[in-house]
Order: sequence, then C-alpha cells, then structure tokens
Amino acid sequence: MKLFDKAHLSTLMKLVNAWLIIAFPVSWFAPLLKAGLLPFFNLTEISILSGLTALMESDIFLAGVVALFAIILPLAKVMATAAIQFGFLKYHHLWWVSLLGKFAMAEVFLLALYIVVAKGVGVGRLETAWGLYFFTFCVLMSYLVTVIETYGRKAPK
Repeated sequence: MKLFDKAHLSTLMKLVNAWLIIAFPVSWFAPLLKAGLLPFFNLTEISILSGLTALMESDIFLAGVVALFAIILPLAKVMATAAIQFGFLKYHHLWWVSLLGKFAMAEVFLLALYIVVAKGVGVGRLETAWGLYFFTFCVLMSYLVTVIETYGRKAPK
C-alpha cells in the first residue's frame, strides 16, 4: 500500500506551493539575523527587506542582484510551478522552472548581508533569528515541490 497515490500527491504539492506563495513574502519581513556592537548593546534585527534597504544605500548593483536572487526568482519559480500545476503552462515548461530554482539562491542574499554587516558593524556579534530558518525552509520546500513535480509525473503508473 502506498502512502500517497499520484492524485493525492499532486493535491498535496498544489497546497504546499500555494502556501509558498504566501510564505515567501512573509519570510522577507522576518528577522534573519540580530546584529549588535559588542555584547552589551541591543541587537538590531535584519530582515531580507531591511538588508536590501541597507544595500541600496551602499551598493545599488549588489542590491539589485540580491533582489533578483532572493525575492524575484524564488517567487517567479513558485508562481510558474503553480501555473504548471493548474494547467496554465504545459508540463514541458517545468525545465524552465527547475532552471529558475537553480538561480534562486538564498546564499547570494546571505553573503551580501554578511558583507554589509561586517562593513557596518566591524566589532560586534551576530545571532541567527527565526526568519533565517523560515526562509531556508521556504527555499527547501520550493525545491521539494519541483523535484516531486518533475519526477512524480515521470514515475510509472
């Protein structure tokens, strides 16, 4: 007996992907890091959007790259996957969606954020916040949906 048949798995992936359409924008506002100067000063929370704001003040090109890879491409991937799941795009477009996923990397944002924090704070401390785990979970769930959509449809009946 299978845990999920194809129809149930397809419905589950549609639900997960619909959840991602809401979850990704929430993750942009969630605190990723708490940064502070020396142990006895208050920590400032940094989200994707606050990090982008700081980047725009110091390096507009890097801010554009981060916006592309941390916001635009992940959301485009989720929306394109939904379009395939609901029949607005054909299944053969899934290779394009998979390619979007390869470019929608959270690491690009995190690296740029660390650069801004290191330049701005100098001596201080960093603590991870719940938003980092939430954003990472969203990215991983997006990859999982794409993998299941890609290989689940090719599986023999």
